[in-house]
Amino acid sequence: MGIHKMRRLAVILASCGFLVACSDWLGDTPPPPLPGKRISILTQSKNLEADAGSKTPIALPAPENVGEWPQAGGYPPHAMHHLALGANLHRVWDADLGAGGNKRRAFLTQPIVAEGKVFAMDAESVASAYDLKDGHRLWKSDLAPEDTGDGSYGGGLAFDDGKLFITNQYAELLSINAANGKILWRRTLPSPVRGAPTVRAGRVLLVTVDNSTLCLSAEDGHELWHHNGISEMASMLGGTSPAVDGNTVVAPYSSGELFALRIENGTVQWSEVISSLKRTDQVATLTDIRGLPVVDRGRVFAAGNSDIFAAIDLRTGRRIWDKEVGSIQTPWVAGDFIYLVTNGPELACFETETGQVRWVKPLDRWEDPEAKSGRLVWTGPVLASDRLIVVSSAGNAVSFSPYTGEMLSQEQLPDGVTIPPVVAAQTLLFVTKEGELIAYR
Repeated sequence: MGIHKMRRLAVILASCGFLVACSDWLGDTPPPPLPGKRISILTQSKNLEADAGSKTPIALPAPENVGEWPQAGGYPPHAMHHLALGANLHRVWDADLGAGGNKRRAFLTQPIVAEGKVFAMDAESVASAYDLKDGHRLWKSDLAPEDTGDGSYGGGLAFDDGKLFITNQYAELLSINAANGKILWRRTLPSPVRGAPTVRAGRVLLVTVDNSTLCLSAEDGHELWHHNGISEMASMLGGTSPAVDGNTVVAPYSSGELFALRIENGTVQWSEVISSLKRTDQVATLTDIRGLPVVDRGRVFAAGNSDIFAAIDLRTGRRIWDKEVGSIQTPWVAGDFIYLVTNGPELACFETETGQVRWVKPLDRWEDPEAKSGRLVWTGPVLASDRLIVVSSAGNAVSFSPYTGEMLSQEQLPDGVTIPPVVAAQTLLFVTKEGELIAYR
């Protein structure tokens, strides 16, 4: 039986169990419970632990002052290494993006930075540009088609050659003049795109909700090629973006599939499955690669929700190592080390060569630990000037030492954050769930 058939069988069996458990709501009287202690199987069975072995000191490349963050994950390979940021951060400005998240719409779009401007989009597909120095709004543009509702479940932005390329929930790709917000062209796509586009060498690359990679011309939006993965009936909210390094596109799908494609014509170079069948909880049957794949020095690093974090040779597709740990966040690679926020939730440091776990730092799981209510979601990390920055859905921004995992500082933001922070031109940017853009410097 193939891996995809086994996963679908697991979902069907779990759904049957759910229906039995809810039989009293359907009119049947459930049998009395069996005696004995109940132990939950819906939580991670074990915590990640540091490996024994070589404990040579962790050394990182020097911080670099990078002036732009032009696409989701930074640059097309999604490897930003060690960014420069001031020592004593304080809030320098904030701006209202517009509509935030609510029950009808989710706020999923990471801001980008290019040419001294911050470009962002609210939860109703209104894009805006702000001056990076002081947060002054330069322009805004409503990208929603006429006669549409106000619910939104994704989209994203990318900058290249003076233009913005924007996806929205209405299955569209738009090209916009970054100087004034004027729409240059818009194209209807075969299906919606929840993640941001990746732009490289005159091509715009997108992953759709039904697991297809589209390659469109950056000049006018016409299709150059497409690749189809296995479509999934259910997936996690949000989307991801392809990574591009040289002539190779690394496309992640919600099926757990990872494909390496030629950027010229979409030819498959290799494929892998980033998922495990060992988890028994229903959430783990969602095999999404939700975080962005990262390409660095000939290796692809990708984490799946279903308990696999792996390093793969970019040229051959050979799996170099894997760890039994799940994540919906983007790994952060710097030198010979890579950092990841796990589903635990934990912040962990791995060696890029071997996958050895150097240290693990547990993160708060609940807003109210005593009542075990308000489960927290952590996003990040970002590595800037010898500190790893993560932020929670309750708005707690925390920095840790990348060398030891020791907590260094924390800052309470005015609202929760579910979008990874951005660092550019020594400025740290957060977007809250209420649609507030906050800059620290």
